[in-house]
Amino acid sequence: MLTFMYSKRNGMEIKPGSLLQKINSPADLKKLKKSQMQQVSNELRQYIIDVVSVHGGHFGASLGVVELSVALHYVFNTPYDQLVWDVGHQAYGHKILTGRRDNFPTNRKYDGLSGFPKRSESVYDTFGVGHSSTSISAALGMAMASHYKGEKDKQHIAVIGDGAMTAGLAFEAMNHAGIEKSNVIIILNDNCMSIDPNVGALKEYLTDITTSHTYNDLRENVWKLLGKLPVGKNFSRDMASKLEASLKGIVSKSSNLFEALQLRYFGPIDGHNVNKLIETLSDLKDLPGPKLLHIKTVKGKGYELAEKDQTKWHAPGLFDKVTGEILKKKFDIPQPPKYQDVFGHTIIELAEQNPKIMGITPAMPSGSSLKFMMDKMPDRAFDVGICEQHAVTLSAGMATQGLKVFCNIYSSFMQRAYDMVIHDVAIQKLPVIFCLDRAGLVGDDGPTHHGCYDIAYMRCIPHMVVSAPMNESELRDLMYTAQLESNQNPFVIRYPRGEGVMVDWRTKMKEIKIGTGRKLKSGTDIAILSFGHPGNFAAAAIRDVKSEGIDPAHYDMRFAKPLDEEMLHEVFAEYDKIITIEDGTIVGGFGSAVLEFMNEHGYKADIKIMGIPDRLVEHGTPKQLYDEIGIDANGIATALRQMTRVSKVEAALKL
Repeated sequence: MLTFMYSKRNGMEIKPGSLLQKINSPADLKKLKKSQMQQVSNELRQYIIDVVSVHGGHFGASLGVVELSVALHYVFNTPYDQLVWDVGHQAYGHKILTGRRDNFPTNRKYDGLSGFPKRSESVYDTFGVGHSSTSISAALGMAMASHYKGEKDKQHIAVIGDGAMTAGLAFEAMNHAGIEKSNVIIILNDNCMSIDPNVGALKEYLTDITTSHTYNDLRENVWKLLGKLPVGKNFSRDMASKLEASLKGIVSKSSNLFEALQLRYFGPIDGHNVNKLIETLSDLKDLPGPKLLHIKTVKGKGYELAEKDQTKWHAPGLFDKVTGEILKKKFDIPQPPKYQDVFGHTIIELAEQNPKIMGITPAMPSGSSLKFMMDKMPDRAFDVGICEQHAVTLSAGMATQGLKVFCNIYSSFMQRAYDMVIHDVAIQKLPVIFCLDRAGLVGDDGPTHHGCYDIAYMRCIPHMVVSAPMNESELRDLMYTAQLESNQNPFVIRYPRGEGVMVDWRTKMKEIKIGTGRKLKSGTDIAILSFGHPGNFAAAAIRDVKSEGIDPAHYDMRFAKPLDEEMLHEVFAEYDKIITIEDGTIVGGFGSAVLEFMNEHGYKADIKIMGIPDRLVEHGTPKQLYDEIGIDANGIATALRQMTRVSKVEAALKL
């Protein structure tokens, strides 16, 4: 086993003399013997364990594809050959082998390496990813471009997991790939997991292929037979292929799914046998046209605890690599719960009172905490797999039958189902309740996962209610309000990743009149209108500037649509300096709604909109990122000082 030590330069240092220390690019990897690839794999796996245990990050997915990462860069001429990793949770080994070994400890840290493949970071990252199921479409697009340019020797490889394969986009891409005859190799990494265990018929289908000994034994014999048969006038390669397909069809109807899409299917093979992978990929490289290689792997391979509990070890945070103890912050006093857990427990409370309530999530039962309801009420809560579009329309179908459906989707993932929100929910005015977890800046996952746009893209939809709680109690009240029979509109409740602000959060739920806010504090000269959790930043800023004689009013608006117009008339009548605060894009968001109101009613005021700017915000801790864009307590306090200073100057000039 390798040993590592801390280094002032990058935090980790590889033991001198290791093979991995010599690899600064795939060209260095190719200088080694094939017989050395297992050692490279072992060292690479240990390096990932050592670095992630100390610095954090996604864990199990990359351990599961260590041998595949080595084999791909050993066989193919990357970056000329285009390698696309689906989602990218599993691309740590790829990053280490492609010149980022020494910087790997900065992974997912502010100003460090991205946790996902990123085109601006490396020429080996051919396509930026973070959401699932895009790899086949992207690789096919690259292949078609190469064909157009006459680059017939160029290979295009998409690595996609069986969880990501459930999305409609993957099937759309395979359907197209089968008729293009381009050089595309789809590698199906089958480990029966995404973040949570996979669900659905595709899982059963892949299990059937994997466990059909009759089919696999015959297939091996067919391959051997075809290798011995003569290829001449009376027996062409095309005839050999037809014979193979016919024999497979006799044994297993399951074998027809991929090949019905005109993808030549190979496998399943052991994805942890690096030499077998190298041999197989070398053979496939020489076969023209679209192909699918099915490999079987274990998520968390090589770290026993991660193999046994793959959900827990998807991204465990910091841990002791020897004992497996996950290191959590220890507090002397009780801490507030995560918003997602408040949702998870509250929906059960509501469902116990209201038999019409159902819960839906697309492959995020742990992340959304709908798992609590799935465990307690398995006939009323469902994980539908990585299928956001299906989740929304399924919820709409349930709503037509009088059910009250809580459809829980991360804010950034809801973007994938936008047409369904409009076409299947809003136009039909169905009261589906969209709980958008991970709203705002999520932190280390970066721009692919930030929930920046939901306020803007939801509030422009007719009939839609768009709300955000400032704390856990308001989240419970909004959930209670949304499921009442009096609400017959689609209803958005957005809330951030991580902890709230209330230790005693199990408050009695009460109805909030839709479109009403609450006045938290009276003030002079200036008013703050906050939407959602950033209201807590505003409250802290108000406390910070109190000693300076600055006394802002504070309004928790709660709804971006419909706005509390009565409250806004009060605000504009009393204040001519206003700050709006939100953790969404300033373009088209809550602040824009306030400006629209002001313009419509002819008010005049100096308004400063504070939120996520019109640019991509990279990765880092939420605290670092909110500080960077200036909407944390310090940023709001600075804005208050600037605007009240201007007020005092203006008042002096009038005198």
